[in-house]
Amino acid sequence: MQSVPKDKLYLIYPETDGEPMAENTLQFEWIVLIKLGLEACFTDRYDVFVAGDLFWYPVEGRPDIRLAPDILAVIGRHKGHRGSYMQWVEDHIPPQVVFEILSPGNRSGEMAKKFEFYRRYGVEEYYIYDPHQNKLEGYLREGEQLVAIPEIRQWISPLLGIRFEWTVDTLTLYRPDGERFLSYLELLEFNREAVQKLNKQREQLYEEIKKTQKAQSEALKEKQRAEEEKQKAKKEKQRAKEEKQRAEQEKQRAEQEKQRAEQEKQRADTAEKRAQQMAEKLRQMGIDPDAL
Repeated sequence: MQSVPKDKLYLIYPETDGEPMAENTLQFEWIVLIKLGLEACFTDRYDVFVAGDLFWYPVEGRPDIRLAPDILAVIGRHKGHRGSYMQWVEDHIPPQVVFEILSPGNRSGEMAKKFEFYRRYGVEEYYIYDPHQNKLEGYLREGEQLVAIPEIRQWISPLLGIRFEWTVDTLTLYRPDGERFLSYLELLEFNREAVQKLNKQREQLYEEIKKTQKAQSEALKEKQRAEEEKQKAKKEKQRAKEEKQRAEQEKQRAEQEKQRAEQEKQRADTAEKRAQQMAEKLRQMGIDPDAL
């Protein structure tokens, strides 16, 4: 078979048949819910491709063999935009997991053809959900067949790790981390609340920073005041020491003056005594000392 350039493949393998993705709003909501939820499961993996209402061409050269699952997931193929999923271009890897969301317009014959298509071309897990009647079916590959899952109420997908919680009221899907699949409106509300929470945290952080800065400023001022008081006390201590030294010096000088005065007195007393003794001797000799 002659190879066709990739940029011309869309001419042979159309990307659309002109039919709407969904027949009603409820079906559309479920398709979007599951597609977004699966993408959220694998945000950290580059090798899981998820798409909604994308033509899958399993056989090269047979553009008539095609189907557009409501949601498909391919493990082992890179993320990215595609006009269709041509299996031979994708290393011959088929979508392993497929979801179909039913609407009142779906017919049993149409669903039987889809089932046979998925069985023939390698789907590993096939899930069908009717949101109008809240009916859920699941199938797993066993050899060449897709075999019904007998109990699916708390089912966990072997390939995707997602959990199906099916009750009498509705179906709820959970990611492997336990988080529930959210609708677009719920995601918007979640994002709004997250932004509000983030803004509040920023405001609280800003207030904490202001308080911390104020406390640091006051602590710095207090440290400066303490340093100034320390320097002042040091100077006072130095002045007191100098005053004490001066007082000691004054005391020493006073002591010296006292000692000198004592010495002078002693000398004066000695001189007076000597004079008295001489005067007495003069009197004994008959000489009046006062007359001299």
